[in-house]
Parts: sequence; structure tokens; C-alpha cells
Amino acid sequence: MIDIKILRENPELVRANGARRGCTVDITALYEKDQECLRLIREVEDLRAERNRLSSQCRDNPSARDRVRDLKQVLAEKEQRQEQLRQAVDEQLAWLPNFLAEDVPDGGSDADNQAVRFVGEKPAFDFEPLDHQALGERLGIIDTARGAKVAQAGFYYWVGQGALLAQAMFFWAQRELQSRGFSVFMSPCVAKARTLFGTGYLPFFADQTYQLSNEDLALIGTSEQTLVGYHADETLDAASLPRCYTAFTPCFRTEAGSYGKQARGIFRVHQFHKVEQIVFCLPEESPRCHERCQENEEYLLQQLGIPYRVVKVCVGDMGAPGYKKYDIEAWFAGYGGYREVTSNTNLTDFQSRRLGIRFKDADGRKGFVHTISATGVTDRVVCAILETHQQADGSVVVPAPLRAYTGFDRIVPPGA
Repeated sequence: MIDIKILRENPELVRANGARRGCTVDITALYEKDQECLRLIREVEDLRAERNRLSSQCRDNPSARDRVRDLKQVLAEKEQRQEQLRQAVDEQLAWLPNFLAEDVPDGGSDADNQAVRFVGEKPAFDFEPLDHQALGERLGIIDTARGAKVAQAGFYYWVGQGALLAQAMFFWAQRELQSRGFSVFMSPCVAKARTLFGTGYLPFFADQTYQLSNEDLALIGTSEQTLVGYHADETLDAASLPRCYTAFTPCFRTEAGSYGKQARGIFRVHQFHKVEQIVFCLPEESPRCHERCQENEEYLLQQLGIPYRVVKVCVGDMGAPGYKKYDIEAWFAGYGGYREVTSNTNLTDFQSRRLGIRFKDADGRKGFVHTISATGVTDRVVCAILETHQQADGSVVVPAPLRAYTGFDRIVPPGA
């Protein structure tokens, strides 16, 4: 949620930002409603003061009694109108997107994202590389058919050494983040509507959310929701910032509207697993913290031997809460192209305003913290491991950092 003071002082800035981001809120109408609401607030305050002044005169002054009676009626009407306007303003304000960093590229889709750098050498094979689905089936470590049987299409099993490889990667990634100053959490996998609203997933991504019937709860789409919500309605000591948190959770998304988009394998699914990075920081620190999370993401992929490119996400591919965002796209040899595996977003004070997360320093300075939400690793990175480290004999070499956790250094086809 943006600072309403900006709307009041510079509605043209809000209008221009909304137009660039495809926001359909009528900024002029919103501004006028807010101005009327402010005007009513002043009128109500004046009328209450007059009522209070006259109340002491009512016993001996019939005209004062009549005026107080009239004021009660007028106040009731104005207070009702003020509340209606306040609700209307809040509802529309909730749909306004965050402001953008100056270097966010223009564009309407991920095809317009701007490549920043390429890291690592693409593997050169003397055989036709397989994609992760074919590899997983051949090795007996991915089962999408039974996932669909017990749930529906878009669910899957990691099996045997595949499950051990995935678990090893997630545990290793959290240990690496812990060594870099992150506190490890085990988080709820459901969240209230207020938490989803506060983190910007409602109303913007309502169609991606699995709502629990007859409950004010939904399955989380990411532990960003529960980790950021952890400090809702709190004031943090500025000296304790930045606070860096990580959690590993299953994540649930309906993937509404994504039918046919890179659907093969376990790339676009309804349930996946993710290690998340969340940072709470002072406003002036958020650019540095954003880059720090980016360094963490890249370090993890480099240690796993996965070639990738970093892209700066364009306006049209960035969610409304974002101020600036990077994606990392790993090279998938079997697929024959780059595919997104992680993201990293500076959300500035968009979430903290909605959730009431503030800071206060020793000098009495107060404000809203900034938040950073960044991936550590997901199942997609396991898929990239399979495609990158496949061998001519059909096996897959386990990256060296994971071997202490898997207990094996290679996954071989059954019967080999």
C-alpha cells in the first residue's frame, strides 16, 4: 500500500505510476473521495466541539438543547458518510501498485525482461540431453502420473534418491543461509486473509490462492506470507535491523490462467517446495539488502554448478507490490533454454504499511520498515541439477556440496 500522503500531495505522480503499471483505479475519483473524506473529518470535529460546548448549557438554555439535538442528527449523517468514504478510499487504495525503481525496464511480459549477466558455462554433451521429466522417469525418481491419480494434474512425487536429493538441497541451502546471518524458521502453512492482504497477495493474486472452506484461512503460496506476517503490528528496534529470516515450506498455487505454459514435467505445478529469504530493514538499507539476497541466490546456484542468467524484470512482468525485481533463469539443457528458478524483489514499504510493521531508533525516528522477498531454492533447481549433471550412461552426478547430505554421489537407472 502506498503512502496516502503522496496521493494527496502529488496525484499526478500516482496517476502516472498507475498508468505505467496498468492499474485501472480512477485516480481522479479516488483523490476527490479522499478530499471529501478529509473535509468531513474537519466538519465532524468542529460539530463535536460545538456540541460539547453547548452541552453544559442545556439545563438552563432551551435553544442550546434544541441545537444539541440537531447536531446529533447532523453528526450521525456526516459520520456515516465519512465512514462510507473512508471504506471506499481504503478499498481503492489497496489496488494501487507500488512505485517503481528508476531502472525498471519497460515491457509487457517476461519476453521484455532485461538480461543483466550470464554466469557459468553451458554443459556440452556428446549425446542428446533429456529434460528432467524424461530423466526422472528413466531414473524412477519423479512420478507425475501417481501424483495426478491421488490428487490431480500438477501434483507429483519425488521418489527414492530423487526425494533424498531434493531434501539434501533444501537442508544444505538453509544451512548456507544460516551461515550468512539468516535465522531459520519452521512456519505455518496456512495464513489468514489479513496476512495475505498485508503481503500483497490479496487482492492482486486472489486467483492463485487455495482458500479453505468455511475458514478465514488459505494455504500459503510462499513462506514470504507467514515470515513477513510474523511481525505484523509490531515496532522493531532499528538497532536490530536488518533481520534476515529463512523458512522451508511447501507452497500451494492454483496456477490459474497458466494452462499450456511450459506444462511438461514439474515446472508449473500446484504444490512445490521452497527455501525463502526474507529481510526486514531500514528504508535506506533496502537497495543493499536486495543485492545481498541476490548474491545469496547466485552463490547457491554456483555451488551447485548450474549455469544461469540474471534478468531485471520489466514493468509488465512484475507484481503490483514490487519496486524492483530480479529473476534468475537457469540453463536447462534438455529443454534447450533458460527457465526461471528464483526471484528476488525489493518491496520497499508496501507490505509494512499494510501490516503495520514499523521501526524506531534511539533518537526517536520512526517509520515503516522495508521488506525484501527472495527465493533460496525450489524444486525447479533440483530439475536444473538433473538436466545439467546428466551423463551419457543415463546417470546424474550429485553436486559435491550435497553428497554429505544424500549419502551418494550419483543416481543411476534401475538395474544399471
